[in-house]
Amino acid sequence: MVKLDILSDPICPWCYIGKAQLDRALEQSPDHPFEIEWHPFQLNPDMPPEGMERRAYLEAKFGGKDGAIQAYLPVEEHAKAAGLSLDLGAITRTPNTLDAHRLIHWAGIEGRQTACVSALFAAYFKEGRDIGDRDVLCDIADGVGLDASVIHRLLASEADVEETRGRDRAARDMGVSSVPTFIVDGRHAVPGAQAPELWVKVIEELTADADT
Repeated sequence: MVKLDILSDPICPWCYIGKAQLDRALEQSPDHPFEIEWHPFQLNPDMPPEGMERRAYLEAKFGGKDGAIQAYLPVEEHAKAAGLSLDLGAITRTPNTLDAHRLIHWAGIEGRQTACVSALFAAYFKEGRDIGDRDVLCDIADGVGLDASVIHRLLASEADVEETRGRDRAARDMGVSSVPTFIVDGRHAVPGAQAPELWVKVIEELTADADT
């Protein structure tokens, strides 16, 4: 097996697109060697715990409404090309994603990490749900086979808060400045939402190396 570490944030549209592109490649290569682990990277580490109103966030980040529209045009184009449906108009709040990252970590312990990441992306980008809301996170946890009552208790505690923040800081210290970032075999960083063809080529090269 070859470790594929993925740094992402569940409110990052390019991470959603990048996962879809990778998934297409993995479907074409069912005998791929990847062992996938998801790692935390907050796009907005200083976001208030309650999040903020979506329109205000976008306009502040992109310098006004027109800037926000221009920034998201390529997102919608690439999502469509990747076969994804987005309902950006349904998103009313930009959340703090610390708790979502904690949930992803706990899902990994139970072997449900990728399913959890997929559910978070769908909840945010397709359903417009506030994935900073702990009740929403518990519902998502239940949907991927985790014990929602356990997740509720964990979220109400400080469990893995500092560890998650520390892992985020470690990624930045390592030089990661944007997501998604894919790290192959602990050595090769692949930034951005890459086409399925690139991943198929990587898989072919890894498989050929393993056979020699």
